[in-house]
Amino acid sequence: MAADEVGVIQRFGKYTRTAEPGLHLKFPFNVETVKKVKILEVKKEEFGYRTIEDGVRTQYSGRDYPEESLMLTGDLNSADVEWIVQYRIKDPAAYLFNVRNVRETLRDVSESIMRQVVGDNSVDEVIVLSRQDIEAQAQLLTQGLLDEIETGVEVRTIKLQDVNPPAPVQQAFNEVNEARQEKERIINEALEAYNKVIPQARGQAEQTIRQAEGYATNRTNRAQGDAKKFLAVWAEYNKARDVTRRRLYLETMQEILPKLENIYVVDEELTGLIPLLQLQKKEVGQ
Repeated sequence: MAADEVGVIQRFGKYTRTAEPGLHLKFPFNVETVKKVKILEVKKEEFGYRTIEDGVRTQYSGRDYPEESLMLTGDLNSADVEWIVQYRIKDPAAYLFNVRNVRETLRDVSESIMRQVVGDNSVDEVIVLSRQDIEAQAQLLTQGLLDEIETGVEVRTIKLQDVNPPAPVQQAFNEVNEARQEKERIINEALEAYNKVIPQARGQAEQTIRQAEGYATNRTNRAQGDAKKFLAVWAEYNKARDVTRRRLYLETMQEILPKLENIYVVDEELTGLIPLLQLQKKEVGQ
């Protein structure tokens, strides 16, 4: 036997043992018979399509298989689901003797499970959103049912191929997807504008608040300073009112008089005004 084969030995038609790869002896004259089973070979079953020739450029059959691929989703939409099942033989004796036709049984089980899983999901989940979850769930359920009926088969992988809406409604479905994409684009643009304008407005508002708070603090400090200055002057004024009054008057006059062009001293006992010439500004060149 080859390295990837085991021998299932029957004695008078009854299964007795499984021989591993290598040289073995058996009773002759049809007392014992051997059936060789490749346990390392990975087989595949295709659903919804058929491969004509594998290679660099794989060729597929142009025929459709709607009886296999057309399914009803959980939101009562139709989907054309194509998938592949890869498996190997893990128990040669069970594979040979427990089920009459393991291949057909596996196809029936896989199709039944796939319809069940697709029926539990919406059309969007089947086509786009949850493909990996559907594959994993279908593989788990398929393996469980095959083990329950003891087929001796191990499912290596279940892979969704093309999943599309049926041809008569495919254009409408594409238009719906385009509308959803346009909706998402508009929402994203609105969020981008929001994220750009709102933080800027918040920053400006924060800046205005800080400026107002600074202005309020400045005005408060100035008012408190003016009040303290006034209280200090008032305290000194109370100590010597005549002197302080005269000093304030002289300081005020000293500040005002240089700004005046003509200065007059008014005597209440006189009827006219006498210019105080020495206090007038001198003309340039005089």
